[in-house]
Amino acid sequence: QLQLVESGGGLVQPGGSLRLSCAASGLPLDYYSVGWFRQAPGKEREGVSCINRSGGSTNYADSVKGRFTISRDNAKNTVYLQMNSLKPEDTAVYYCARQNYCSGPVVPDSWGQGTQVTVSS
Repeated sequence: QLQLVESGGGLVQPGGSLRLSCAASGLPLDYYSVGWFRQAPGKEREGVSCINRSGGSTNYADSVKGRFTISRDNAKNTVYLQMNSLKPEDTAVYYCARQNYCSGPVVPDSWGQGTQVTVSS
């Protein structure tokens, strides 16, 4: 069964950077696409970015384009989200999840536990 574990969150000042990791096990990493999502207090969960199985195709929410970069290292069974120029509105719990295709829904019960990102001065 697929397992995903997020890590790398923390408290940073505006303009700072973090790199989130999504470590996968139970299935080969190249078997699935992986999406990053976030949920801020009082708001619905939203999609942030997604990367396809090979890493050859990516997408981003408009709010993070030019600041975030998604990548994957299948040899390490890990997907990354490099977050630069962080803003207070980026504060949220960040999750990764399996998707059969980046254009499709999240596979049920594939969510990781989430990692907290707080951007504050």
